[in-house]
Amino acid sequence: MPSFTTSGLSLAYEVAGEGPPVLLVHGFASSGKVNWVDTGWVETLTGAGYMAITLDNRGHGQSDKPHDPELYYPTQMAEDALALLDHLKIERTAVIGYSMGARITAFLAFAHPERVACVVFGGMGLNLINGLADGNDIIAGLRAPALADLTHPTARQFRIFADHTGSDREALAACMETSRQPMARADVRRIHVPALVAIGSEDEMAGSPGPLVELMLQGEALVIPKRDHMRATGDKVFKAATLEFFGRTYPTIPVS
Repeated sequence: MPSFTTSGLSLAYEVAGEGPPVLLVHGFASSGKVNWVDTGWVETLTGAGYMAITLDNRGHGQSDKPHDPELYYPTQMAEDALALLDHLKIERTAVIGYSMGARITAFLAFAHPERVACVVFGGMGLNLINGLADGNDIIAGLRAPALADLTHPTARQFRIFADHTGSDREALAACMETSRQPMARADVRRIHVPALVAIGSEDEMAGSPGPLVELMLQGEALVIPKRDHMRATGDKVFKAATLEFFGRTYPTIPVS
């Protein structure tokens, strides 16, 4: 994978297809490949005429993995995304973020609205404001000597996922400490770009989409039927709704 350096860290990324750019920001313990390539998102977007850009967030995938929690605030990772856009000389892009990636996307859209055409928050509803209740259990699960020691269901789920992806569990624990920083309600109100909030009907981690959408000037909600937090990521309903949303807010052929 190609890489670039920002804030002293080497971060990996990939670019596929041609057309209007779409930046894809993955979730916690995942990577650009796991979250976006393996689930068919890159193929879906390039097939629809978009350029798909995947980034391995710091602490994940093939990017550098510091163990210092002070290096994982969502504001810092939003600046990583901005640095990638600068590296690729992209002035403005649509952004799709999932879970932690949606939180990063929100901070990017708030801080740099001139660089963001529209956003999709997957797996992140009102907990963008309320925070993640299970965070400390996830940290303990990542640092536990063995999976067999864990009884908390969410901690077990993320420990299994982290082991499956071959992640650096200490880097992930550091990331979880600070990347779950909530966004202020007043700041959410200042996200003025078109926003689609997409959450599985069985998702118990994201928080409700409706109250978050009501805070945003151009927000709309999508409930993905019969999907929980993990299984909503590559859902065909999610993809179809995103392409329809882009067709209205970020078409491949600009409307004159």
